[in-house]
Amino acid sequence: MKGDLFANEFMVQAAVAPGMSVQNAKSIRYVVDGEMMARQGAMIAYRGNLQFERKGQGVGGMLKRAVTGEGLALMKVKGRGEAWFAQEAQNVFVVDLEPGDVFTVNGRNVLCFDPTLSYDIKTVKGAGISGGGLFNSVFTGHGRLGLVCEGNPLVLPVSPQQPVYVDTDAIVGWTADLRTSLHRSQSIGSMIRGGSGEAVQLMLEGEGFVVVRPSEATPQKPQQH
Repeated sequence: MKGDLFANEFMVQAAVAPGMSVQNAKSIRYVVDGEMMARQGAMIAYRGNLQFERKGQGVGGMLKRAVTGEGLALMKVKGRGEAWFAQEAQNVFVVDLEPGDVFTVNGRNVLCFDPTLSYDIKTVKGAGISGGGLFNSVFTGHGRLGLVCEGNPLVLPVSPQQPVYVDTDAIVGWTADLRTSLHRSQSIGSMIRGGSGEAVQLMLEGEGFVVVRPSEATPQKPQQH
């Protein structure tokens, strides 16, 4: 059989190393030899001897999810084989975390990660419930984290001289040494008159990087748990 569909750019080649790698702009390949973690429903294909198990969050995790609305509906993939992950044809990216690194990321952008990474759901400092309740997942450890983003993300350097202001619906994540607070860019009078629709942003200060998606968030589809 011939045709453009069978060109080398689409054909999956043999794996060269275990672990996570970018298969193409829209999917991540994971060569499993033991176990790994992924968001529920994100597996699009696999081969080999793999088992997929829903990961329970425990009582504490369930309470956090109920209160914050943030949480990772995860599954554990165990065995030996290869699996491919994607999320609604969004672009995929891989972040390498080393010991001491801390990366805060919105749960909607997490696709899969190494089992050597751990995460916790935490309140965004300076925002809290008064800012609509901003909560993110904080990853630590040594390993790789696969992310999805609608379009190509913007990675903005933040310095003490130049803080960055981000729409709370567009933010993907940021590095550990940044301080967060809510910033109001409109006066009360302007808001009463209708305003610009961009009244409040998340301000990030310090030294590091912030990752932003090139669009505001769209409503999430309900997940099956």
